[in-house]
Amino acid sequence: MKKPHHLSEKDSVVQNKDGSRYVIYPRGLNIVWGDDSRYWNLDKSSTEGIATLIQVSWLDVSGVVDVEKGKKYRVTFEVKLKPDAFGWTGSPVLVMAKPGKRGKYVFSEISLTNSQEYQSIPSSDPGQSQVIVDVPLDSTDNKLYFGLYEVWSGKWKGGLQIKKVKIDVID
Repeated sequence: MKKPHHLSEKDSVVQNKDGSRYVIYPRGLNIVWGDDSRYWNLDKSSTEGIATLIQVSWLDVSGVVDVEKGKKYRVTFEVKLKPDAFGWTGSPVLVMAKPGKRGKYVFSEISLTNSQEYQSIPSSDPGQSQVIVDVPLDSTDNKLYFGLYEVWSGKWKGGLQIKKVKIDVID
């Protein structure tokens, strides 16, 4: 029996040679209701296919990557709202991340706006809250858990497109 949630496919999680950046394409993410065509259209024609939200009341897109102790990582999602997007007014999304399963979440709240271009959220503009995770030197769980969420409003929403997630090592 086919399950309704999409689970991460490792071939869509790419780390560059020097280890300074991960790029996670939608198939490399865990997407609640992602394998149910009533809710999501997940392009599976390539490892870099886009995920398009048809409609959900519970946005839950997450992932996990291996990280190194003592380093800092910045998490950004590349997204856009299609012209026919709905349900986002008054429903900000949270980009969240934490070091290890027991780590403390760092998050940024973002109000999405319609745009013809993909935008990085959170933005790197001055004054914008970043999602930067410090992995402690004494960490025993060298994983970074991250996600994009809107599960609080209870409103139906749609028209979001996810292109990729970038996780960068920063100084």
